[in-house]
Amino acid sequence: MFRSKLKTIFLSVSVTILAASLISFPQESLDASIRGLNMWWEIVFPSLLPFFIVSEMLIGFGVVKFIGVLLEPLMRPLFKVPGVGGFVWAMGMASGFPAGAKFTARLRQEGHLTQIEAERLVSFTNSSNPLFIFGAVSVGFFYNPQLGVLLAIAHYLGNICVGLIMRFYGNESPDETSTKKKKFKIRSALSALHQTRLKDNRPIGKLLGDAVNSSIQTLLMVGGFIILFSVINKLLYQLHITAALAKAVEILLSSMSFPDMLSIPFISGLFEITLGSKLTSLVQDATLVQKAMITSFILAFSGFSVQAQVASILAQTDIRFKPFFIARILQGIFASLFALILWKPVYLRFSRQEQPSNALPVGFFEEGSWSNHFYHKMIEVGPLVTIFSLLVYVLILFSRLNKKRA
Repeated sequence: MFRSKLKTIFLSVSVTILAASLISFPQESLDASIRGLNMWWEIVFPSLLPFFIVSEMLIGFGVVKFIGVLLEPLMRPLFKVPGVGGFVWAMGMASGFPAGAKFTARLRQEGHLTQIEAERLVSFTNSSNPLFIFGAVSVGFFYNPQLGVLLAIAHYLGNICVGLIMRFYGNESPDETSTKKKKFKIRSALSALHQTRLKDNRPIGKLLGDAVNSSIQTLLMVGGFIILFSVINKLLYQLHITAALAKAVEILLSSMSFPDMLSIPFISGLFEITLGSKLTSLVQDATLVQKAMITSFILAFSGFSVQAQVASILAQTDIRFKPFFIARILQGIFASLFALILWKPVYLRFSRQEQPSNALPVGFFEEGSWSNHFYHKMIEVGPLVTIFSLLVYVLILFSRLNKKRA
């Protein structure tokens, strides 16, 4: 009872301070809000919307169940999750935060996952997409495309390590034991696909409308969190709270021989990955390997902004947030260690003038390359895609309201 009252007081005081800060720093709050809004409608919304809509349709048509049966012999022994986890993992890696949580929650609602399986799956399927790591962080902030190779490898290896550790989380259910001996069978997969489509039984138009409706609702929520945490991060800096927290981090950094100047970027990155990565790249006193380790931790931890988005999505199900939060800390540690371990064999190798024939063509991510051009073109057309999608969303809602009234 006392803990509950203490929590109430803490939350009330925090919200009151936030409201007073908004009044005290109106211009700074407005600038931070605009920065968050630009990030959402230029990049986040247009890049995630197609993945969300297509994934909803794949679930409805039974394709995800088909993939799940095929991948069961791989995903079950490695991560103790059903084969459908392979779909969530691939889509989460391709589209970035918070897609893994969105797809996991959707599959949990459909009954494809148990609660424990969903908590295992969501812990390692939320990651930064390659376009953000290479286009925004390595090229946009560090002006170093070769660094993107190191950050990406460290990031995704950290994901795999978290997945292997989380397989020991929770007790084994009877369903898991019964599926251990299943083998790869294309006939069973096709049968599962057909049965899932028949069970859904929605016309294509209804299925598409529901997919657009659900996807845009999720992205509107994501946009709200991005704007909110952009403002909170700015206000914490204005109130010198960031500097106070950085003092505590300086002790940890100094014990690892890291410069104190990395403390403020690290704290900022705990709240919002984009700002934290950018500030880290600007620190002059740190070596590149030190900045790579800090950036790897920030990308893996994913920031309280993304974690709040995930918590909101998981709240619609019985999936608990605590395992996801612990997994973010573990991935941050793993990613930082991999960045250090792979510094010489990966980064220094790709930084040489004469690269071996089997080296990754990092030129694809440099200025003037097709991927860099695509990234900047998406920023240009992103707002148009967002506005058009929101208009479609309004039309769908208006149409459904008219049908209910009729």
